[in-house]
Amino acid sequence: MKFSGKTSSRRKSRKAHFTAPSSVRHKLMSAPLSKELRLKYNVRSMPVRKDDEVQVNRGHYKGQQGKVTSVYRKKWVIQIDRLHREKANGAQISVGFHPSKVEITKLKLDKDRKAILARKDRTKDAEKGKGKHTEAEVAAQ
Repeated sequence: MKFSGKTSSRRKSRKAHFTAPSSVRHKLMSAPLSKELRLKYNVRSMPVRKDDEVQVNRGHYKGQQGKVTSVYRKKWVIQIDRLHREKANGAQISVGFHPSKVEITKLKLDKDRKAILARKDRTKDAEKGKGKHTEAEVAAQ
C-alpha cells in the first residue's frame, strides 16, 4: 500500500520542518496581513519579502513598524530596519523576528505578487460555492 508521504508523527513533522529547503521555507515564512489589506485583497496571509512594511505584534518591540531589510530563511527570521539591539561592546546588530509575530502593513507589489493575490482571493471561491457551509445547507442535510 502506498501512502501520500504525509505523516502525523511529531518527530517526522519536526524533522521535515527544520530540514526544509529554502523554497519550502519561503512559504512557511508567511505573515498575516493587516485588517485593511485583508479587506482590500480578501487574503489572510502572504510570504514576507524584502521591502514589505511590517508591524511587530509580539515581544519587546511590540507596536514598532519598519521595512523588511532581509529575509533570513536559514535562521527562520526577518530583519527590520530601525529595530536594532546594542551588544555589550557597543556594536549594533539587527534583531531577528519570526514572520508569524509580525503583521504586513504594506506590500511591495510586482506582477508575481499580484498573481498570488489574485489566486488566493477568497471571494472567487465563495462565488464558486467553495468554502464555509451556510446555515441553510447544514439544516438541509
